[in-house]
Amino acid sequence: MPFSEFEIKKKQKIVGQYIEKNRPPADIRSEVDMSFRIEGQSVVIFEIRPLWNNPEEKIEEPVAKATYVKSRKLWKIYWQRADLKWHRYDPDPEVDTIDEFIDIVERDEFACFFG
Repeated sequence: MPFSEFEIKKKQKIVGQYIEKNRPPADIRSEVDMSFRIEGQSVVIFEIRPLWNNPEEKIEEPVAKATYVKSRKLWKIYWQRADLKWHRYDPDPEVDTIDEFIDIVERDEFACFFG
């Protein structure tokens, strides 16, 4: 079941603040930028870059994902490996709040999210 409109706005505010704080400088955003989207019960953070062989076309490279498990009232954290599949973030696979997820992504202690 997707988030309510109120829950979506709350998550957009929290994740949006992280994105704004960590976006590259305005003068290079055409080369690399960051954004996020809410997909069902998940929040996905991604980088935006020009396609290598067609710079006019932009691609999204997923960085981190948190999926809310309503029955357990927790967030599962994932990162995308070179195989382009989501893998559980084993150092901290679950957190209680979206704020904790953002903190883990921001610290990126094991260089899983941003290499």
